[in-house]
Amino acid sequence: MSKNEVKDQINKVLDNVSDEALESILNYLKELISKSETDLILSNNLNKILSEDKEVLERLAK
Repeated sequence: MSKNEVKDQINKVLDNVSDEALESILNYLKELISKSETDLILSNNLNKILSEDKEVLERLAK
């Protein structure tokens, strides 16, 4: 997907988000700007692991 296509998709999603969530998203995006590419890759990998293992983590928490 091109950069413009991604921006269009983001805008479509943001049109359906509450004002409170928009502020959280804005803060998150500001944090992303200050992170290095390595930090972003590590963050993405961690999110992937957590989402894939969500059920296992929930069972361990019990």
